[in-house]
Amino acid sequence: MLDAVLAQGSRIGLGGNARTTTGQVAPRPRRALHLHLGSMRRLVSPLLLLAVWQAASSTGLVSAQTLASPLQIMLTARDLLNDGTLTHNLAVSLVRAGVGLGLAIVIGVSLALVAGLSRIGEDLVDAPIQMLRTIPVLALVPMFILWFGIGEMPKILLVTLGATFPIYLNLYKGIRAIDPKLLEAARTLGLTHGETVRHVILPGALPDLLVGLRFSVGISWLMLVVAEQVNANAGIGHMMMDAEDFLRTDIILVGMLVYALFGLASDQGVRLLERRLLVWRPQAHRRG
Repeated sequence: MLDAVLAQGSRIGLGGNARTTTGQVAPRPRRALHLHLGSMRRLVSPLLLLAVWQAASSTGLVSAQTLASPLQIMLTARDLLNDGTLTHNLAVSLVRAGVGLGLAIVIGVSLALVAGLSRIGEDLVDAPIQMLRTIPVLALVPMFILWFGIGEMPKILLVTLGATFPIYLNLYKGIRAIDPKLLEAARTLGLTHGETVRHVILPGALPDLLVGLRFSVGISWLMLVVAEQVNANAGIGHMMMDAEDFLRTDIILVGMLVYALFGLASDQGVRLLERRLLVWRPQAHRRG
């Protein structure tokens, strides 16, 4: 009930134009113009950097074998799209990243619930997780190939391994940081343990879970770079490795740009999910 009241109050406060202390509607076009100009200013430095980069390439100060020009990168991206190379490799990479991240969410949430809701579970789960997350991922690549072969399984599991830890750590922290007064109120109201978990602990830990998910989304793309350089025959990482053999820095930079754009897009997707799920928080409205 309290959440509904807060959400309704937030919607009322955000809807329409703001009112002054006299009850009159305050003008907002100036604020919108200020935000627009602020967004334009943020584009100045990247555009300037691209112009300097293109000028250095055009004048021969930077060799194409060392660093392709922005114009060449755009032309190469167009060619890769037209012949289907980029589309095919991107589809393969998206499947690997998506499946790996999905497994990481299931495993990370499950382990965090076991460790966060039970002292015995914490003793059994937390120590091995803390040990495993300190092992360099590259050191596990030979073992993954030995255990799971050279197919898709080791690539997906490498993504899963890296993306699991942020979800586990943040959700575990969120569960243990629940206000004891809320737990006491739940007991006073006669809620069972399951009802307390469902109605108090999980909603209270949801912000931390979403923070962990944002970290995991970024890490899944980083892990994909490593995974796709291990006996892969398709994927953006594989495309970049082939380009390295022929000194095609333009193709390598296209692959890096794809990773960056999809990493940004996936992060924005999680932020949108955060605003939808945490609508009861005033901060969610201000950030939106």
